[in-house]
Amino acid sequence: MSTIFRNGDSGPAVTQIVGLLAQLGFLDGALPETYDARVETAVRTFQQQRGLHVDGMVGVATFRRLDEARWKLGDRILTHLPGNLLAGDDVFALQRRLLELGFKVGRVDGYFGAETEAGLREFQRNVGIPADGTCGPFTLKMLAQLAPMVSGGAPNAMRAQERIRNAGPHLGGKIVVIDPSPGQHLPPEYAARAEEIVHDLAARIEGRLVATGVQAFLTASRTGRHRAPVAGHHAEETERAMFANRANANLSISLAVDASANPDACGVATYFFGSEEHKTWSSTGERFASLVQREIVARTDLVDLRCHAKAWEFLRRTRMPAVQLDAGYISNAGDARRLADAGFRDVLAEAVVVAVQRFYLSPEADPHTGVLKLSELRAALGSDLQH
Repeated sequence: MSTIFRNGDSGPAVTQIVGLLAQLGFLDGALPETYDARVETAVRTFQQQRGLHVDGMVGVATFRRLDEARWKLGDRILTHLPGNLLAGDDVFALQRRLLELGFKVGRVDGYFGAETEAGLREFQRNVGIPADGTCGPFTLKMLAQLAPMVSGGAPNAMRAQERIRNAGPHLGGKIVVIDPSPGQHLPPEYAARAEEIVHDLAARIEGRLVATGVQAFLTASRTGRHRAPVAGHHAEETERAMFANRANANLSISLAVDASANPDACGVATYFFGSEEHKTWSSTGERFASLVQREIVARTDLVDLRCHAKAWEFLRRTRMPAVQLDAGYISNAGDARRLADAGFRDVLAEAVVVAVQRFYLSPEADPHTGVLKLSELRAALGSDLQH
């Protein structure tokens, strides 16, 4: 599905969209035959509930989530299909159940990947049934019979914190992927300027990270020089997330600017992976987002729009702590003026790099928000980092 469907459209695809919305309880009564105001409202409600971009239109991402949402645990056989992962609410439910029983599944993201298969096989071995890594009727019966050992995402959160502690405070050798977002949700009149801003900001962050010893990679380049070879700035979120995963990155940050029909809308916001609907979130992603947001707000006069959990595909598919920074509203005169200033973009870049460093500092060594400077990073970690 490559077309975007919106108010006024009709046809077989719209009929399918209406049927899915009705199946999920977002439409009732006599179903509309066209994409009308009722359908748009239902789509917006669904997008809001699922942590998607809320625009009332059905593109690839929204259609995939509508399709995923129709599956309940037990509706189909679940198995690992490399290169074409099964995804859906049933996978979310399986991952949560295995995690509650004490088995590792990686991130609870609704994708039946290798880690979920390994956790399922371990469960099957423990209960004495064939460890085929497939969730069928008998495995479901065994899952239902056992009482939970733990609750929520606590085991994943503790394992993630332990990995960060083991990584140590040194930035040297760590890998950070910087993703200049293509901004596909921006109105066309802002696209070119937004691209220029985010690519320039990405380059400034990259240069400063490299100076601290980090291996920094961009998912896309405007110049094509010394950059990661991916499809370019129009690559889908999944492709960009997969690049970060292949790079085995420690952290990933996507850069964007926002726009609104309301010219008064302004401010900076940072996003991390999370889904209230599925009761899952990245605790380390939330911490990283909070550090980025706080450093920027402390160093600039941008309005603080805080941190928020979203299930956008880039955040959902990355295997490391990942955030998206919306650095201001290009549709707002004040924010646009700030973003056009190279000195201001330097301040933003320093804030992001300092947040990366603070992510790895112990609470005892971590200075207050907004006071750590790039020139002080080595001193903040002690004289041993000078060797």
